[in-house]
Amino acid sequence: MTDSDTITGLLVTALENTWTAIRSHHPDVPEVVLTVGAGSTGGSDLTLGHFAPLRWVRGEYELHELFVGGEGLQRGAADVLGTLLHEAAHGVAAVRGIKDTSRQGRWHNERYRALGEELGLTLEHHDKIGWSITRVPDQTRAIYRSELEELSFALVAYRRREPNWRGGRKSNNNGLTAECDCGRKIRVAVGTYAVGPIICGLCQTAFETS
Repeated sequence: MTDSDTITGLLVTALENTWTAIRSHHPDVPEVVLTVGAGSTGGSDLTLGHFAPLRWVRGEYELHELFVGGEGLQRGAADVLGTLLHEAAHGVAAVRGIKDTSRQGRWHNERYRALGEELGLTLEHHDKIGWSITRVPDQTRAIYRSELEELSFALVAYRRREPNWRGGRKSNNNGLTAECDCGRKIRVAVGTYAVGPIICGLCQTAFETS
Protein backbone atom coordinates (compact mmCIF):
# COMPACT_ATOMS: atom_id res chain seq x y z
CA MET A 1 0.00 0.00 0.00
CA THR A 2 1.55 3.30 -1.10
CA ASP A 3 -1.35 5.75 -1.20
CA SER A 4 -0.82 8.16 1.71
CA ASP A 5 -4.47 9.26 1.78
CA THR A 6 -5.59 5.66 2.20
CA ILE A 7 -3.03 5.11 4.96
CA THR A 8 -4.17 8.24 6.77
CA GLY A 9 -7.86 7.41 6.43
CA LEU A 10 -7.47 3.87 7.73
CA LEU A 11 -5.30 4.98 10.63
CA VAL A 12 -7.41 7.91 11.81
CA THR A 13 -10.64 5.93 11.49
CA ALA A 14 -9.23 3.03 13.49
CA LEU A 15 -7.91 5.32 16.24
CA GLU A 16 -11.17 7.25 16.45
CA ASN A 17 -13.25 4.06 16.51
CA THR A 18 -11.09 2.67 19.29
CA TRP A 19 -11.47 5.87 21.32
CA THR A 20 -15.24 5.70 20.80
CA ALA A 21 -15.22 2.11 22.07
CA ILE A 22 -13.23 3.14 25.14
CA ARG A 23 -15.78 5.91 25.83
CA SER A 24 -18.65 3.42 25.51
CA HIS A 25 -17.11 1.30 28.28
CA HIS A 26 -16.04 4.28 30.41
CA PRO A 27 -18.41 7.26 30.16
CA ASP A 28 -16.03 9.64 31.96
CA VAL A 29 -13.55 9.40 29.09
CA PRO A 30 -14.09 12.69 27.26
CA GLU A 31 -14.53 13.54 23.61
CA VAL A 32 -11.27 14.63 21.98
CA VAL A 33 -9.75 16.11 18.86
CA LEU A 34 -7.40 13.42 17.54
CA THR A 35 -4.01 14.45 16.16
CA VAL A 36 -1.27 12.21 14.78
CA GLY A 37 2.24 13.44 14.19
CA ALA A 38 5.88 13.42 15.21
CA GLY A 39 6.59 12.07 18.66
CA SER A 40 10.29 12.89 18.34
CA THR A 41 12.07 16.19 17.84
CA GLY A 42 15.66 15.12 17.28
CA GLY A 43 16.45 14.85 20.99
CA SER A 44 16.32 11.84 23.27
CA ASP A 45 12.63 12.04 24.18
CA LEU A 46 9.94 10.08 22.37
CA THR A 47 6.24 10.79 22.93
CA LEU A 48 3.97 7.83 22.22
CA GLY A 49 0.87 9.86 23.09
CA HIS A 50 -0.49 12.62 25.25
CA PHE A 51 -3.78 13.98 26.52
CA ALA A 52 -3.93 17.78 26.65
CA PRO A 53 -6.99 19.39 28.29
CA LEU A 54 -8.90 22.14 26.48
CA ARG A 55 -6.43 22.77 23.66
CA TRP A 56 -8.95 23.16 20.81
CA VAL A 57 -11.65 25.77 20.35
CA ARG A 58 -14.87 25.26 18.40
CA GLY A 59 -17.02 28.35 18.64
CA GLU A 60 -17.79 28.81 22.31
CA TYR A 61 -16.67 25.30 23.22
CA GLU A 62 -13.25 24.01 24.25
CA LEU A 63 -12.18 20.48 23.41
CA HIS A 64 -9.45 18.20 24.71
CA GLU A 65 -6.62 16.94 22.50
CA LEU A 66 -5.49 13.35 22.04
CA PHE A 67 -2.10 13.10 20.35
CA VAL A 68 -0.67 9.83 18.99
CA GLY A 69 3.00 9.75 17.99
CA GLY A 70 3.59 8.17 14.61
CA GLU A 71 6.82 6.53 15.72
CA GLY A 72 4.97 4.37 18.26
CA LEU A 73 2.72 2.80 15.64
CA GLN A 74 5.51 0.33 14.89
CA ARG A 75 4.77 -1.41 18.22
CA GLY A 76 1.57 -3.00 16.95
CA ALA A 77 -2.14 -2.91 17.72
CA ALA A 78 -2.09 -4.06 21.35
CA ASP A 79 0.50 -1.47 22.39
CA VAL A 80 -1.30 1.29 20.47
CA LEU A 81 -4.46 0.31 22.35
CA GLY A 82 -2.39 0.57 25.52
CA THR A 83 -1.38 4.11 24.57
CA LEU A 84 -5.01 5.08 23.96
CA LEU A 85 -6.14 3.59 27.28
CA HIS A 86 -3.22 5.28 29.04
CA GLU A 87 -4.26 8.67 27.67
CA ALA A 88 -7.93 7.92 28.34
CA ALA A 89 -7.04 7.53 32.02
CA HIS A 90 -5.54 11.03 31.93
CA GLY A 91 -8.79 12.17 30.32
CA VAL A 92 -10.83 10.71 33.16
CA ALA A 93 -8.56 12.51 35.62
CA ALA A 94 -9.26 15.81 33.85
CA VAL A 95 -13.01 15.22 33.88
CA ARG A 96 -13.04 14.27 37.58
CA GLY A 97 -10.60 16.99 38.64
CA ILE A 98 -7.99 14.51 39.85
CA LYS A 99 -4.31 15.49 39.96
CA ASP A 100 -2.79 12.31 38.55
CA THR A 101 0.69 13.53 37.61
CA SER A 102 3.44 15.90 38.72
CA ARG A 103 6.88 16.97 37.48
CA GLN A 104 5.39 18.49 34.31
CA GLY A 105 3.29 15.38 33.70
CA ARG A 106 6.16 12.91 33.81
CA TRP A 107 5.52 11.40 37.26
CA HIS A 108 2.40 9.21 37.40
CA ASN A 109 1.11 8.90 40.96
CA GLU A 110 -1.06 6.37 42.79
CA ARG A 111 -4.22 8.19 41.68
CA TYR A 112 -3.18 7.65 38.08
CA ARG A 113 -2.51 3.99 38.82
CA ALA A 114 -6.09 3.58 40.10
CA LEU A 115 -7.52 5.24 36.99
CA GLY A 116 -5.41 3.15 34.64
CA GLU A 117 -6.50 -0.04 36.37
CA GLU A 118 -10.12 1.13 36.20
CA LEU A 119 -9.74 1.33 32.43
CA GLY A 120 -8.32 -2.19 32.26
CA LEU A 121 -4.57 -1.57 32.20
CA THR A 122 -1.84 -3.28 34.16
CA LEU A 123 0.63 -0.65 35.38
CA GLU A 124 4.16 -1.13 36.64
CA HIS A 125 6.18 1.32 38.69
CA HIS A 126 9.36 2.97 37.47
CA ASP A 127 11.72 5.00 39.61
CA LYS A 128 11.80 7.91 37.16
CA ILE A 129 8.21 8.11 35.89
CA GLY A 130 6.05 6.44 38.54
CA TRP A 131 3.09 4.23 37.57
CA SER A 132 3.52 4.74 33.85
CA ILE A 133 4.73 1.46 32.37
CA THR A 134 1.59 0.31 30.59
CA ARG A 135 0.51 -3.20 29.63
CA VAL A 136 -2.77 -4.47 28.19
CA PRO A 137 -3.78 -7.76 29.88
CA ASP A 138 -5.60 -10.53 28.06
CA GLN A 139 -8.99 -9.73 29.56
CA THR A 140 -8.79 -6.16 28.25
CA ARG A 141 -7.66 -7.34 24.83
CA ALA A 142 -10.74 -9.56 24.74
CA ILE A 143 -13.02 -6.58 25.42
CA TYR A 144 -11.48 -4.65 22.52
CA ARG A 145 -11.06 -7.60 20.16
CA SER A 146 -12.79 -5.96 17.19
CA GLU A 147 -10.90 -2.69 17.71
CA LEU A 148 -7.60 -4.57 17.81
CA GLU A 149 -8.49 -6.24 14.54
CA GLU A 150 -9.24 -2.86 12.96
CA LEU A 151 -6.02 -1.37 14.32
CA SER A 152 -4.00 -4.33 13.01
CA PHE A 153 -5.46 -3.76 9.56
CA ALA A 154 -4.81 -0.02 9.71
CA LEU A 155 -1.25 -0.02 11.06
CA VAL A 156 0.43 -0.35 7.68
CA ALA A 157 2.98 2.44 8.21
CA TYR A 158 4.79 4.26 10.98
CA ARG A 159 6.86 7.42 11.24
CA ARG A 160 10.64 7.34 11.35
CA ARG A 161 12.18 8.96 14.38
CA GLU A 162 13.92 12.29 13.90
CA PRO A 163 17.68 11.63 13.88
CA ASN A 164 19.69 12.96 16.79
CA TRP A 165 22.96 13.44 14.98
CA ARG A 166 24.59 15.40 17.80
CA GLY A 167 23.01 13.48 20.69
CA GLY A 168 24.10 10.31 22.38
CA ARG A 169 27.42 8.94 23.51
CA LYS A 170 29.52 7.91 20.54
CA SER A 171 31.38 4.63 20.33
CA ASN A 172 34.35 3.99 18.08
CA ASN A 173 32.78 0.89 16.61
CA ASN A 174 29.02 1.01 17.23
CA GLY A 175 27.72 4.55 16.75
CA LEU A 176 25.32 5.51 19.54
CA THR A 177 24.62 4.24 23.03
CA ALA A 178 20.90 4.21 23.87
CA GLU A 179 19.08 3.42 27.11
CA CYS A 180 15.49 2.42 27.88
CA ASP A 181 13.44 3.39 30.95
CA CYS A 182 14.40 0.25 32.86
CA GLY A 183 18.11 1.01 32.47
CA ARG A 184 19.18 -1.50 29.82
CA LYS A 185 21.69 -0.13 27.31
CA ILE A 186 22.47 -1.03 23.71
CA ARG A 187 24.89 0.20 21.10
CA VAL A 188 23.49 0.85 17.65
CA ALA A 189 24.63 2.38 14.37
CA VAL A 190 23.46 5.94 13.75
CA GLY A 191 21.63 4.97 10.57
CA THR A 192 19.85 2.06 12.26
CA TYR A 193 18.78 4.26 15.17
CA ALA A 194 17.35 6.86 12.77
CA VAL A 195 15.08 4.36 11.01
CA GLY A 196 12.60 4.05 13.88
CA PRO A 197 12.03 3.18 17.56
CA ILE A 198 13.87 0.23 19.10
CA ILE A 199 11.60 -1.05 21.87
CA CYS A 200 12.76 -2.77 25.04
CA GLY A 201 11.02 -6.10 25.56
CA LEU A 202 10.89 -5.61 29.35
CA CYS A 203 9.56 -2.08 29.91
CA GLN A 204 8.07 -1.53 26.42
CA THR A 205 9.76 1.88 26.09
CA ALA A 206 12.05 3.02 23.30
CA PHE A 207 15.80 2.99 23.69
CA GLU A 208 16.88 6.64 23.69
CA THR A 209 20.18 8.46 23.43
CA SER A 210 21.16 10.67 26.34
